[in-house]
Amino acid sequence: MIEIKNIKKGFDDKIVIDDVSAKMETGKCNLIIGASGSGKTVLQKCIVGLFEPDSGEVLYDGASFTHMTGEERKMLRQQIGMLFQGSALFDSMTVEKNIQFPLDMFTQMTLNEKRKRVDEVLARVNLTGANKKFPAELSGGMKKRVGIARAIVLNPKYLFCDEPNSGLDPKTSLVIDKLIKEITEEYNMTTIVNTHDMNSVMEIGDYILFMHEGKKQWEGNKSDIIFAKDEKLNQFIFASDFLQDAKEMRMLEQKGKISNDRNMDELLK
Repeated sequence: MIEIKNIKKGFDDKIVIDDVSAKMETGKCNLIIGASGSGKTVLQKCIVGLFEPDSGEVLYDGASFTHMTGEERKMLRQQIGMLFQGSALFDSMTVEKNIQFPLDMFTQMTLNEKRKRVDEVLARVNLTGANKKFPAELSGGMKKRVGIARAIVLNPKYLFCDEPNSGLDPKTSLVIDKLIKEITEEYNMTTIVNTHDMNSVMEIGDYILFMHEGKKQWEGNKSDIIFAKDEKLNQFIFASDFLQDAKEMRMLEQKGKISNDRNMDELLK
């Protein structure tokens, strides 16, 4: 579990994160959502240690990351996997070398052990046999899957994903969402996803933190969010006509005016 307590962060005279607290549980997909400029990216960077909070505390399974020494932080970071928005693959390296990179940096494994581990994670993301391909030969969805494979190659306890569906078509986005969800549960990781993709929210949102102007505006899960009463949250999520229609249909169903449970459950699950 990752817990943040009263995190504040500003740049110059501007407060970007204002007294935010939350608990991200193990084995669940924890989503941070909000419009551009809401503070979600800065918050994630504070959690992972790329920014130092001005005040507050970040706890990894009860251990205070905020007060750790540099060496202690280095040890903890070996338990963190990162999936970057643009995948951040090394163009000059093969898929195999990209995934092997963290093993080269942080382990004393033999070359054969490294190759075996690379094959294992490639199989897990359904890219068996792609070892010798270069990033330029891959589709956007394949690049994301290679990024996920690299993120989990050290078998991390914590996984951070920054806009994992950015630039992907809706069908491929669903594949990536499903993969993140499956891996989170299979590896029992604490997964934190920054996103503004409402399809992802409705697919994998075990816990959802909605940021607005640097503050925690709302928190809940994918079942709660459709019927949340928060005005700012509704303005954000119902910018989609699809979700507004879904909400209206569910309300009619609950009032007994329509009866189509199976279809609506598929629509809103």
